[in-house]
Amino acid sequence: MIRIAMTNVYVDDEEKAHAFYTDVLGFETRTRIDLGGALFVTVGAPGQDVELLLEPGDSPIARQYTKALREAGLPCIVFGVDDLRAEYERLRGRGVVFTQEPREQGPVLTAVLDDTVGNLIQLAQSAG
Repeated sequence: MIRIAMTNVYVDDEEKAHAFYTDVLGFETRTRIDLGGALFVTVGAPGQDVELLLEPGDSPIARQYTKALREAGLPCIVFGVDDLRAEYERLRGRGVVFTQEPREQGPVLTAVLDDTVGNLIQLAQSAG
């Protein structure tokens, strides 16, 4: 069976992204390799196998992609949460900026945050 092992988000600064995704969002470091001027960093949610690669976003394609998503107000990835309102309050208390407060969108409650390294991230909680 095929499964998702890793996906990526393009980031402006790998060190800053690593700190935000671990210290603020609560992911754990899975891989951190200094490649001599660049980092290969992956993080993941505790207890889950899927890894998120914090990919350097300095290529022309990455810059165009992230700029277009940002200008359209679209998140680059969606993270599921069990209690979105509690997570929203926790993250706001840690200084996270939200571009969309929690709101119902059909059977899902969503909010959108700025990850400080070029991306909008959606948090989602199933209503069911």
